[in-house]
Amino acid sequence: MGHLRSTASVRAGEVGVTKTTQARAAKMKHQGTDLEALMALGKRLDQRTKRGSYREVLAASLLRIRNKRGRLVKLETNLAQREFELKCGAKNIVLKARQMGISTWVAARFFLSTITRPGILTVQVAHTQEAAEEIFRMVHRFVENLPQDLKGGALRRSKSNRRQLVFPGLDSEYRVETAGDANAGRGLTIQNLHCSEVARWGANAPEVLASLRAAVPPGGEIVLESTPNGMGGAFYREWQRAQETGYVQHFFPWWMDAGYRIDGGEGKELLDEALGDDEVRLMEKYGLGAGQIAFRRQMRKDFGERAAEEFAEDAATCFVASGSAVFDTAKIEARMHELAAPLDSRENGRILVWLPPARGRKYILGVDAAGGGAGGDYACVQVIDQVSGLQCAELYGHYTPEELAAQAARLGREYNHALMVVERNNHGHAVLAMLERVEHYEPLFRNHRYAGWVTTVLTRPTMLERFGAILVTSPELFQSRRLLGECRGFVRHGDGRIAASEGSHDDAIMALAMALAVRDSGYHVPLPHRRPTT
Repeated sequence: MGHLRSTASVRAGEVGVTKTTQARAAKMKHQGTDLEALMALGKRLDQRTKRGSYREVLAASLLRIRNKRGRLVKLETNLAQREFELKCGAKNIVLKARQMGISTWVAARFFLSTITRPGILTVQVAHTQEAAEEIFRMVHRFVENLPQDLKGGALRRSKSNRRQLVFPGLDSEYRVETAGDANAGRGLTIQNLHCSEVARWGANAPEVLASLRAAVPPGGEIVLESTPNGMGGAFYREWQRAQETGYVQHFFPWWMDAGYRIDGGEGKELLDEALGDDEVRLMEKYGLGAGQIAFRRQMRKDFGERAAEEFAEDAATCFVASGSAVFDTAKIEARMHELAAPLDSRENGRILVWLPPARGRKYILGVDAAGGGAGGDYACVQVIDQVSGLQCAELYGHYTPEELAAQAARLGREYNHALMVVERNNHGHAVLAMLERVEHYEPLFRNHRYAGWVTTVLTRPTMLERFGAILVTSPELFQSRRLLGECRGFVRHGDGRIAASEGSHDDAIMALAMALAVRDSGYHVPLPHRRPTT
């Protein structure tokens, strides 16, 4: 009897073990099936459907977010998010107004990649500890609102702390870091890198970016995004150099958010005053309605000069730091909108001509030299009419002193053997030597015993003040978009210096300022030697 009981007990235990094993095997098979299904979805993320990208469809199906009212809702893409998804490349830089949902969407698109593709490491880098924690709460919300069978099965996590989610079934991981560590990314291979609010990363931003980007292999994806934070700094420099570095630029102005409007009685009160020229331009160019103009007026009351940064309207003016601009920004922007296309463009746009030479007219060339390296300053030649001061032509590019001398001589001869004013400082010595000994060019501006203009602590402020005064009184003399772009970035620094902001240039400004200074000095310009060439 006891033996039977013992045998029966063993047999019952064997049955229990068998059932447990079978259950585990079924669960593992189910998990395996789910993993296969997830990886199949991962292969389709970049495909397009009638409703947008497959990633957008999957986000609306799987992911939940808190909207601006605090409600838990499906992640359905807004206009800015859809446009980003449509134009997204391997390397992206995003300049945006505040609260456009771009950080949320980049976190979502990288999260979907992490849970549907094996071996993915996603790293999201925030500017502060508080921002990093807020981002991780959002990503953690993605996980917590996934279907239960996925959370407990294929997407079971082996580690979950304040900054890390690990999915062992896919060997994938999502991390959230802060930008304070200059060694961030070292020893890692990052497939998806999202750098948030880069304009606020601080002084070590270039080093941190370099370390992180070095960890991204070919085929990886990078997104740098930020609201603007004045001229200068790593993000401003990255935005300015995007075309050179192969980054896709995305700009999202505030009116792309449908919620940024004030209607009803409050809106009508804000619209009591007549429309300004800038408001009319926005309505005509971008189709803004009365409610959006009312919102814009309210934001300008609330934020003052900071409204241009917080609620960006174009990718240039939003970078202007309040109180730092040297030249009249209103005049610059008004003239920017009036500019006509050049009559002629040569050498892939490096030489632009607005007014060709006329018989009997006198011209002045201002020449600002550079070393010629692709990463340094630009060389620039500005051609102005000696009588009116009107900008006629511009050369702007990376040229060695020898190349610049040849190009300047060619332009000078074309413009009736114009008086050539070469800044003698630094590389100007070599340009002058080439003009005199190789090109045999005359006339050259000469100051006492030597050729060339010398910029000093005495001459520089005077020539820039003259330049600024002409910009205010006669903005129609300025034809170049490149020149006016430099004027936007010409600022007063904290130590009192007046110069280009970090990441900007002032070569076009200095070349034209020299030409205008010589014009106003009464320096004798000889009569032209010959007719203009054609």
